[in-house]
Amino acid sequence: MKTINRRKFLGTTATSTLALTSLSLGAADAPDAARKLKLGLIGCGGYGLTNVRAAFKAGGVEVIALCDVDSEHLSRSAAEVEKLQGSRPQTFKLYTDLLQAPGLEAVIIATPPQWHALQFIAALERGLDVYCEKPLAYDVREGRAMVDAARKSGRIVQIGFQRRQAAALGQARQYLRDGQAGRIVQVEAQIHYNAGPKDATPQDPPASLDWDLWCGPAPKIPYSPQVGHVNWRLEKTSGHGHLVDWGIHLIDAARWILGESTPRTVAASGGLYRLEGKITTPDVLTAHFEFGQCPVTWRHRIWGAEEFNPEVSNGLFFYGDKQTVFVTDDQWIVIPRGKGKDRKVNAVRSDAGRLHIAEFLDAVRTRRQPSCSTEDAHFSTTAVKLAMIAYDTGRKITWDAASEQIVGDPAAAKLLKRDYRAPWQHPWRG
Repeated sequence: MKTINRRKFLGTTATSTLALTSLSLGAADAPDAARKLKLGLIGCGGYGLTNVRAAFKAGGVEVIALCDVDSEHLSRSAAEVEKLQGSRPQTFKLYTDLLQAPGLEAVIIATPPQWHALQFIAALERGLDVYCEKPLAYDVREGRAMVDAARKSGRIVQIGFQRRQAAALGQARQYLRDGQAGRIVQVEAQIHYNAGPKDATPQDPPASLDWDLWCGPAPKIPYSPQVGHVNWRLEKTSGHGHLVDWGIHLIDAARWILGESTPRTVAASGGLYRLEGKITTPDVLTAHFEFGQCPVTWRHRIWGAEEFNPEVSNGLFFYGDKQTVFVTDDQWIVIPRGKGKDRKVNAVRSDAGRLHIAEFLDAVRTRRQPSCSTEDAHFSTTAVKLAMIAYDTGRKITWDAASEQIVGDPAAAKLLKRDYRAPWQHPWRG
């Protein structure tokens, strides 16, 4: 596999094994390792609480503040945190108020992506360390503003690409980088599943939910159970679809394993064939990314038949000129070339979510940046957002990584930045 330069992939030599080693050494080196870090959570939905539970498993934390625009989510989450730690955190509706909480040291951001940029930058400006869920941003220009803010602040930042901590991916990465499968000619990634959309009929939001504030800087669309909690992932104005929401994990893993930054070109095609009228992003999509080393192809189908080949419905195929390697969360499989040869299944489990949070907490204590930097997350987010621009425009996108510009297509280039809804202002000033 080709030599990686520092510009293309900052910190790519870190492996899961090294991360685990740093966890064991870093805490011991920290002068105040026994003191509990005071955390806040912005966004008390399912994954926000998942991150908090992971932090408690990692140990050495106290959650002192919670924020959500749904008062029911807020009270339920406060009750759970109180049960876990024995004290009830303060609760806030506005993230700007949470950021003022006395003693707060770090925040977890687990809101829908349209809010990430403003909350992330505000937390850094407040002098806090940040763990932010993926995707990094809703649009590419937000991502660049977040990279610049993180660099300027000097704070500790970790982005939620938890699969980088999965032992199966780490072992497969080392195997591939050692050249065991030969030259990698092509990569295929896919996550097929049944989306199970909810009622998409416009209706009044629950009394507990401030829907205007939930939409925030994004366009204010009619509320429905489909675009409210959880299923916002498949709504164009918030999650922007399956590739951006869930598939980004595998695109990030492919980049990490290959040692790539952003693709040179991206093409995408698909559509709404089964779930039209229920979701606003494609239920079938194929995207083709031309990276420097080899192409990476993404496919998803989110309305059925994932049970046909369940063992490969979520994972990555690396096609080498000697072997094929398939990797998913808890195993990696080596498939020799030629008929009748035995496959080698390597089953290995790990609590990637806990390890990723633990790495962040250790970094906060030791002031050493963790493995998934803001810039690295920006590369993965840019890749999937370019794919959605290619899908929306129906044209192949050529990307100039140095200038972060779409080449020769002014209409497509306009989609790199979304206009904010008043009174919010977009953070990118380029």
